[in-house]
Amino acid sequence: MGSLERIRAVAQRIARTRSQGHEVIVVVSAMAGETNRLLALGHALSSRPDPRELDALVATGEQVSVALVAIALQEIGVPARSFLAHQVRLRTDSNFTKARILGVDTERLIESARNGVVPVVAGFQGIDEEGNTTTLGRGGSDTTAVAIAAALGQGVPCEIYTDVEGVFTADPNLCPTARKISRISYEEMLELASLGAKVLQIRSVEIAMKYSVPVHVRSSFSENEGTWVVREEEALESVVVAGVTSDTNEAKLTIRQLENRPSRIAEIFEALAEAKISVDMIVQNPSVDGRTDLTFTVSKVDLHKAKEVCERLLPHYEISVREDVVKVSIVGLGMRSHSGVAAKLFRILADEGIPIEAITTSEIKVSCLLPAKYHELAVRSIHDGFGLGRGQTGERNF
Repeated sequence: MGSLERIRAVAQRIARTRSQGHEVIVVVSAMAGETNRLLALGHALSSRPDPRELDALVATGEQVSVALVAIALQEIGVPARSFLAHQVRLRTDSNFTKARILGVDTERLIESARNGVVPVVAGFQGIDEEGNTTTLGRGGSDTTAVAIAAALGQGVPCEIYTDVEGVFTADPNLCPTARKISRISYEEMLELASLGAKVLQIRSVEIAMKYSVPVHVRSSFSENEGTWVVREEEALESVVVAGVTSDTNEAKLTIRQLENRPSRIAEIFEALAEAKISVDMIVQNPSVDGRTDLTFTVSKVDLHKAKEVCERLLPHYEISVREDVVKVSIVGLGMRSHSGVAAKLFRILADEGIPIEAITTSEIKVSCLLPAKYHELAVRSIHDGFGLGRGQTGERNF
């Protein structure tokens, strides 16, 4: 959706898919850069614009897109009709700028498609119980598309067209040997998305997993097969590590010489939760004379707010922050049942002289917080160390 030429190409692709006998429902996002442009207008007028008005503003980007795609389809002889959220009845809560979908009414879309008219639906936007326009957060068009596919039921597949050819074993911009993954489980994709991979919005993967929607991530610029995001299969478990991802949006906050009492720790995290601040990694050093250092990470956008919360609660303690950190993670279903994965990860980092500042794990992932200056070296070393590059399979070999 980067230009009128790209919109014409989108229309041609829709026409080809339709000519193959498929009934098609299309979900589109705003044109490239449009959402940022609209947000900038709102923030130029106010340092803290009202979230309701921001949603009303930025949702207009998708209104432009659906009309343009419908016009482009009509121009090449394909009947099409645009639909906004209130016309589809894509219902959400009232959490402006990051609303959650409550339900989708698909009757008008099904009727339109079966009458030979391609429905072109505005992604990213919804409507709350009071009729207010809401938006679903960055990447929300992915969530719209998967939600509609889920509402249609019966395993209706959802194709997500983006500017990459699929999901890769690492960011190709950081790791030139990264290869495209042909199939990946919902669980692995959910972890990758939450840990920094930007191919799919996290909530779109959550919905796909909950309702068993097969998702095909593929390029807008080629006809090549992309990556299928599907339910766990035995073949997927033969690969211990599916991919490496990194997140530069982490920041670290440390409270020094804190009294080591459970009630004190609880107070801190209750205050952060009340301020709507999500905490990621948490590390508590061993207690010495009843005192301990407590370290945790938050997103960089929440760092100053988190520091203020802690300073109000703990006015006489030393509180330090660091933004020059990166979280690097490995993800794979096979990690659940095979030992030695974490040991190999730590050995790879040790051999490169990369210090680890914090560690978190789950059944299918290990994350390490590292100094930001080691970002690219860490990703490449881990990627190659686990045999994930082109010509390698990443199968169990340790």
